[in-house]
Amino acid sequence: MKKYIDTVNTLIESFPYIREFNGKTIVIKYGGHAMVDEDLKKSFALDMALLKYVGINPVVVHGGGPQIGEFLKKIGIQSEFAGGMRVTDEATMEIVEMVLVGSVNKEIVNNINLVGGRAVGLSGKDGGLLVAKKLFHNENGKVLDIGLVGTVKSVNPRLIDALDRDKFISVIAPIGADENGVTYNINADIVAGKIAEALKAEKLILLTDVEGVKSGGSLVSTLKKDVAMGLIRSGEITGGMIPKVNCALDAINGGVGKAHIIDGRVEHAVLLEIFTDAGIGTEIVS
Repeated sequence: MKKYIDTVNTLIESFPYIREFNGKTIVIKYGGHAMVDEDLKKSFALDMALLKYVGINPVVVHGGGPQIGEFLKKIGIQSEFAGGMRVTDEATMEIVEMVLVGSVNKEIVNNINLVGGRAVGLSGKDGGLLVAKKLFHNENGKVLDIGLVGTVKSVNPRLIDALDRDKFISVIAPIGADENGVTYNINADIVAGKIAEALKAEKLILLTDVEGVKSGGSLVSTLKKDVAMGLIRSGEITGGMIPKVNCALDAINGGVGKAHIIDGRVEHAVLLEIFTDAGIGTEIVS
């Protein structure tokens, strides 16, 4: 009997959050180990389906760097990186689009549909969702041309809104085109942040392969914007966490309610962060 009471208590704990976020949009950047491990794939799909069924609108933006790298290796194309970004010529761009839009995106959509959700796969080129522009990499004061790597110039969220009205979950590959139709590969964190801003999302959630932001060796559960900026300046936030925190800060400055950096290696990480009092990662607030 106790286990059933514990289950009911868990539902009761989640009730205020379900009520608070009903009708609200949450943008989730899906990447890292959560996209590779089969159990984590299923738990993520279940999380998305459940959010939709309780009246919350999840929008998924996914990465796929390891899958792209693996495919390029199979066909004998050597990957080059500058500042963590893949140098992308036309041949590489064709593979990037094929893997992200044709393979990774459809697998995520299928996983959500298999557990009872209703997902639709998109890229930034669909419905003019993303207008891209070329990104140049600045390395030690030297500007480098890294090919067909872009950033987001503008977002047109009408397609996402239309799908939401019909109770579909949008799953978006981070590919966009500029005004001349040139296709660009865009960092998924950047895409997720800009889409969250355009949708005035309640939350932006970034799934990572670490617990969250740490200070003094301990996980920081809640991080104010000015404190986060100070931790970057002091060097406590380093490496790959810097662009994620900057992405979170940009989203908050753009009108997103809160941003969360959480450990995607934990099953049902998204639900644990949204629906429990303790949460599991770092929330960044204004």
